[in-house]
Amino acid sequence: MTSLKIAFAALLIAIGASAAVAQTTTPAPAAKATAPAAATTTPAADTAKGAKAPRSEKSKACSAEADAKKLHGKPRKAFRKKCMKAA
Repeated sequence: MTSLKIAFAALLIAIGASAAVAQTTTPAPAAKATAPAAATTTPAADTAKGAKAPRSEKSKACSAEADAKKLHGKPRKAFRKKCMKAA
């Protein structure tokens, strides 16, 4: 009688294990069509996506001055920061 219980338990475990392996996931439903994202985004949202925001005249002037002084790297960054605050 005990061996019959063990065999029955083993059978249940085997069936349960195969059912768990056989489960599949259902695909996600297709997204509904909406208005184009570009028509509803703001300039701030565009910069988050990698697009560059338009530069101010002050920024362009500071960059031109840094170019004239042939500044690169950290000195250029420090100069531009100081220039932008002063302007």
